[in-house]
Parts: sequence; C-alpha cells; structure tokens
Amino acid sequence: MDLMECSAVELASLIRRKEVSPVDAVRAALERIAARSELNAFITVTGEQAMDAARKAEAEVMAGGLLPSLHGIPYSVKDLTATAGVRTTMGSAIYENFVPTEDAVAVARAKAAGAILIGKTTTPEFGHKPVAEAPIFGRTLNPINPLYTPGASSSGAAVAVASGMGPLALGTDGGGSIRIPASCCGIVGLKPTLGMVPHLQVPDLFSVNSFVGPMARSARDASLLFEAIRGFDPRDPYGQGVTPHGREAPSTLRGLKVAWLPTAGNPVDPEVASVTQAAVRWMEGEGALVETVELDFVALEPHFLVVLRSMLAARLTPHLEKFASRLDPTLVDTVLRGQRLGAVALNEAGFAKSRYFTMLQTLFETHDVLVSPTLSAPPLSIDTDVSGEIRIAGQPAGTVRGAWYPYTYPMNLTGHPALSMPCGTTSIGLPIGLQLAGRWYDDRYLLGIAALMESQSEAFRSMAMTGLPA
Repeated sequence: MDLMECSAVELASLIRRKEVSPVDAVRAALERIAARSELNAFITVTGEQAMDAARKAEAEVMAGGLLPSLHGIPYSVKDLTATAGVRTTMGSAIYENFVPTEDAVAVARAKAAGAILIGKTTTPEFGHKPVAEAPIFGRTLNPINPLYTPGASSSGAAVAVASGMGPLALGTDGGGSIRIPASCCGIVGLKPTLGMVPHLQVPDLFSVNSFVGPMARSARDASLLFEAIRGFDPRDPYGQGVTPHGREAPSTLRGLKVAWLPTAGNPVDPEVASVTQAAVRWMEGEGALVETVELDFVALEPHFLVVLRSMLAARLTPHLEKFASRLDPTLVDTVLRGQRLGAVALNEAGFAKSRYFTMLQTLFETHDVLVSPTLSAPPLSIDTDVSGEIRIAGQPAGTVRGAWYPYTYPMNLTGHPALSMPCGTTSIGLPIGLQLAGRWYDDRYLLGIAALMESQSEAFRSMAMTGLPA
C-alpha cells in the first residue's frame, strides 16, 4: 500500500484501527519529499522532529483511548505561517534565519488535533506574486507539467499535496494564494470566512485580507483539516463571541440556487470557458437552479493593488536599504510603488471594498452560491513575466491580476469564503479549477457542495470534458 496515495480520512481511519503506524505514514511522506526533490516544494523539512512526533503518536495509539481527529497525519505549513521552533522565512532573506517562539493559531490547533508537521513549503517573498519563485530557494515546479507554473503564493503547499508529500497542507491566501495554486495543481483549497480561522500574525488585525486555510486532494480531506483549525479567538477583532455555525453541508444539489459568473469583465480561455460551463450544466442536471450573473471584478483590481502595495511598503520599507540587493526585484518594485500611495487612495480602496461587500451580500440574498472559473486561463508558462501583460488564447488580456484571477481577490477584500476545486483538464492535461463562493460562515456549506460534486466525480468530470473545444 502506498500510504501517500491514501486520503487523510482513510489514513486517519487506518491509524485508529492500528493497521498503519504514524511512524510509517510520516516516513512515507518524508521519502516522497526526497524522491520528488526536483519539484522544490519545501524550504525546510522537519524530518527528525516529525519522526519523534510520529513515535510518540504511535505509542499513544497503542495505549488506547480517544485520539484527536488528525492523529498521526503528516501535513505541511506554508512558510509565511509561524511554527514554534521551526524556521519561518517568509520566503525572504529578511527572515532567512528567523525561528518563531509561538505557533500560529491554525498550526497550534492542527498540532492539538494530532497532525504532524513534516516541513515548511515554498512561497514567493511575503506572498507578493502569483508565480512560484524567490531568491532564497529558487523555483517551484508544477508536478503535472513543469513547463507551467504551479501558481502561488501557496505554491509549495499545493505541489506537496498534489504530488503525495502528505495529504494535507496549510496555505495562506491574500488575493487567491490558496485557490490559484489549488487550481493550477488540481487540488482543493479553501479561503475561509474572515475571522473563521484567526490569523494573528498580520500587523493590522482590523484590515485583514490574508487568510489561513486548508489544502487537500479532496473536499472531504479539506473539511477534516478545516474542522480542526476553525473557531473564533478573542484576540481577533472578528472573533468576539461565539463562532457562527453557518449552514450545514447540503445533502443534494436539487434546489441549490447558483449564481453563475462565467466572466468577471475579463477574457476567458475557450477551454476554461467550456469545461467550467459544462460543470455548471452538470450541476443544473442534478437539480440546481442556475442563473447567469454579471459582476465586474476587474474594476476592483486597482483598489486591491493599493491594499497590497501599501501594506507591503509599510511592512518592508524599514528593511529595504539593508536587503534590497537580496530581494526579488518585483517585491522591491511593489514596495516602491506602495511608498508613493497616499491616504486618499487607501481610503478609496476601503470605500470600494464596502461597495463590493454590499454587492455580494445582495447577491446572496437570492442565491446560495456564486460559481465561476477559479482562473480565466490554465496554468501560465513557468517563464511568465508577472510585471507585464499576459495573453489569453493568443490575445493580449491585460495585467496578470486583472486578467488571470479577477475571480479570487474580491473575496479577500470582502471576507466571503471561497474554495477552488478541480473540475476537468485542458486538452493537454492541465488542471482547470472551479470556484465556489458563499455567504459569511458558509465554509462548511461550500465544502459540502464540493464533496457532493466529488461523490459523482466520474460523471461530473466526464461531463466537463465533453465541453472541450475540438
């Protein structure tokens, strides 16, 4: 049995039944990391610590008694997220040797649930761009086709899960950074509702647009990790009081009110359009009530850039003089652009966030879920210049954010939950993702819809593939 081909749900069950040892599971994950080192998914591998934790977990299994939900399951953490006693670099020379003294909330909760950390995964510096490279570790490759990007900024996390280096990963998402690589690597990734998984590392807790969330090969596995890390924290401004429950996972797609957003004011690759449209037709065939909607998310891009650039400028300007020569030139450019922004632009971005929040709230008064492509085109070439314009279906399409992922960053600014799930592939086998977005606190609801679609995966994917252009 190849343990790294097992789902997290299966592996947890095997460990509980004493059919698989946590030691064997962790060893299998570490062996897979070594065997696929060319993918460059990890900045730091915690082999010795992981094996020590696995032996302790094995002893606890043999002792009997109740075990937590993730007991003995190997998992990875994106290197933007703090791990006590384990180097956390932010993908940057600035923090190349930084070792936190405390775990991030999600890491502490995963540990309490029994998960075993096997390492820290690659990310562009401070997650500032959607392709997988940074000066201190080089380039991360897509396990499906190395000529194309695995997406970012949770690049290593997606690659690790997709290639069997552990069934679960924690990513972060500041504009699509969980969902973009999930789409590029053919896995599931959830950006939770604002406050649902507290992210106390961010300097401004009141203006959060970065989220910690689960990545896995299935919605069921993502749900397993999500349940372990969810829940409010009183140290979080959005975590006061009792965590709202949200709607439970639906038992059927029949009657589901779907708002279908085929384009957000941007060009869409014909294969992406065909596959995602076919997926929505399949949902309709299962009884969902589908209405096509029009939303101009591209118009939000300038405001998203103001938020991103001003935050990075405020955070990194004190380090720029010392480290500029060792930083990614695109990060330096981002910081310099942020320095030129003023209070008016930042407030205008806040006004825009509020308008789009209200727009989505109105949409969800009459619809259960907003469905769209995750990305407007398949994974981009590994050599794509993210500072320039990109082409979609051979035509100039605009900037990478406005053209490639206008569906993702609005949910960061408004706080709504959104996930990406695989729904088919292109004619040359590149993954295509479908995004599901919903009301605040409907994280479980979205995961449930995705799980229902997965349960009919053969029929669903077959239907999606019939939409491919000849």
